[in-house]
Amino acid sequence: MTIFPFTEATSIQFQQPLPKTSDVVIIGGGVIGVSTALFLARRNVSVTLLEKGRIAAEQSSRNWGWIRQQGRDADELPIVIEAQRLWRQLAQECGEDIGLKQTGVTYLARTDKEMAGFAKFLEIAQAHGVDTRLLDQGELASLIPAMSRPFKGAMITPSDMRAEPWVAVPALARLAAREGVTIIENCAARMLDISAGRISGVWTEKGRIATSSVVVASGAWTSLFLRAHGISIPQLSVRATVAATAPMPEIYAGAAADERIAFRRRQDGGYTLASGGSSQLYIGPDAFRHAGKYFSALMANPFGTRYLPAAPRGYPDGWSTPRRWNADEESPFERMRVLNPAPETSALRAIDRGFRELFPQFTTVPLKASWAGMIDAMPDVVPIVDRAAAIPGLVIATGMSGHGFGIGPGIGRVLSDLVQGNETGHNLYRFRQSRFSDGSPIRLGPSL
Repeated sequence: MTIFPFTEATSIQFQQPLPKTSDVVIIGGGVIGVSTALFLARRNVSVTLLEKGRIAAEQSSRNWGWIRQQGRDADELPIVIEAQRLWRQLAQECGEDIGLKQTGVTYLARTDKEMAGFAKFLEIAQAHGVDTRLLDQGELASLIPAMSRPFKGAMITPSDMRAEPWVAVPALARLAAREGVTIIENCAARMLDISAGRISGVWTEKGRIATSSVVVASGAWTSLFLRAHGISIPQLSVRATVAATAPMPEIYAGAAADERIAFRRRQDGGYTLASGGSSQLYIGPDAFRHAGKYFSALMANPFGTRYLPAAPRGYPDGWSTPRRWNADEESPFERMRVLNPAPETSALRAIDRGFRELFPQFTTVPLKASWAGMIDAMPDVVPIVDRAAAIPGLVIATGMSGHGFGIGPGIGRVLSDLVQGNETGHNLYRFRQSRFSDGSPIRLGPSL
């Protein structure tokens, strides 16, 4: 199995002609956009999915590959439970091996305080019928016997799963295309066409599509696209570095993490590794604009994020990135087809060191690939999934805060019904856009 981030050099798979009209246009070809398109097509809705670069080229192929219920916000958990079921269904329907396996997720605790945090989530899990349980020191040592140091204990959800994201999301896109979705890669949506105050179309670099419904699911680019239409959301993006090893002896079949290191067994016999809770934020105009909204998150984890003075040229919150453009001129989305941040060298050293310290039997860690991704985050660590009140016909789905891959099919199904005006089957109040402007206090989701 080849592991690499998709880039602009990756071959284009989806080159259908731009339609003149479409019932729904989806902007963004990650797991959220692809899943939404698939479920809309299954309701006989004509759907066009626009991706400025390549399907799954950004965070949807750069994540850890965890499909977890464990540690989720209580309001998010019902959608995640649905997503687990949908992942099993879609893995069979796509007819490709996406590496889906039920191997469990385990969080390791070094302190009594961490165990107390796990116990709080256990109450949420039990209320929703999830099989999460706490492990004592001895049970954990039996589960992962190769670890070099004892922990206070752990939390495990045996029903949680893993899959290979760079395989799974393109496979779902191929399934969606077979079921009638028009997918166009290398085609940036430049602007919404708004007539009489509501959506009437989308201007793309290849022309205009007439439509009355648009879903913006553009990950790290969503805030920039919406701001050009007068909609401000407090979304920021943080860089996270990931590494992949060559095949190694199995130390644990599932995924596990503490505050220093996260590891996940892969389909090819290697491990995907990352720092347990660190990331970097490039300081840009949006970071200053929304700083107050992130105060609670900063106080909860003051050392979890490092701050860098400026994003590389062309990044969504770069100082020189245009905030305004016309429908007939090149947009920032064409200038950077794929947001492909370089992995951080010091983070790779920390990953190597953290893994070897936990498993000293490996004197060297055979890294064969490394990459980084920009994770779209919200101040309370839960997404926006909502209609835009200011522009009828517009639906926003962003800020998955690192949870998008696992919850993707569940959010996609919810969005398909939201677009159609159907009952979604879940209470979406927690995910409303207005929570950041209606005076509501910031209520942090779990940082697990």
